[in-house]
Amino acid sequence: MLSERLTYYSELTEKKLGELLVEGERAPILQESMGYSVFSGGKRIRPALCMAACELCGGAPQDAQLAACALEMIHTYSLIHDDLPAMDNDDMRRGKPSNHKAFGEANAILAGDGLLSLAFYALSLCPHTDALAAISKGAFEMVMGQSLDVNSGGDESLLRQLQDYKTGALFRAAVVAGAACASASAEQREALVRFANAYGMLFQITDDILDCEGEASVLGKSVGKDAERGKTTFVTIYGPERSKEYAKTYARDAREAVLQVGENAAFFNELISYTLTRKS
Repeated sequence: MLSERLTYYSELTEKKLGELLVEGERAPILQESMGYSVFSGGKRIRPALCMAACELCGGAPQDAQLAACALEMIHTYSLIHDDLPAMDNDDMRRGKPSNHKAFGEANAILAGDGLLSLAFYALSLCPHTDALAAISKGAFEMVMGQSLDVNSGGDESLLRQLQDYKTGALFRAAVVAGAACASASAEQREALVRFANAYGMLFQITDDILDCEGEASVLGKSVGKDAERGKTTFVTIYGPERSKEYAKTYARDAREAVLQVGENAAFFNELISYTLTRKS
């Protein structure tokens, strides 16, 4: 079921993304570089969570399609900028050259700027203002998390706050925006926030573990870079085994939270199980 639903949500997202990127056709290099990254693969977890949350709260996935596309464009812009030499300086992303390696640094910066701007154009077309507010807040919190990451210098006390913003912010934005598109109750939105808080930590911890134990050929990006750069992660602070125990705890918390939202939470539970044991 998980694979089928992810494919379904991905197809809905990509169809609308293709329509939105036509806006850049008068700047062909910008359009090409944006498309290069936004259509480079990936699991589309953030848009999937947005549409799945909408469904869980009684809406249709199409009700959250614009919000889902905005999330994916914001996520993609963040990856483009993260890979730049001034940030993480990564040459590979999803198994192919990073945007700045394919198009040069200036065009990569513009591609990120273009995707962020286009995301908010998409949100302006969405009739649910709460979705706009949730995603706007999430985008800014994500940037705050990146700032903490750049400037923390291995500060253990900032670890959870850093990860909560850097990774958790867009997961929160995804489920809250999806719920807003279904006119969900306050109780449903609060439970989804609790889910996203726990799932965001689970996702980041497993990402940290993969950077330590994963294979570059499977991940499509370099590994071992966190330790080399002295970055603050669960693995660099607690080690792989203790980090895996934390991951199990957050997985349990995420399951308990989503049960408070609706009866048909199978997609969320399967996603939690997949994330807990993921290899890529």
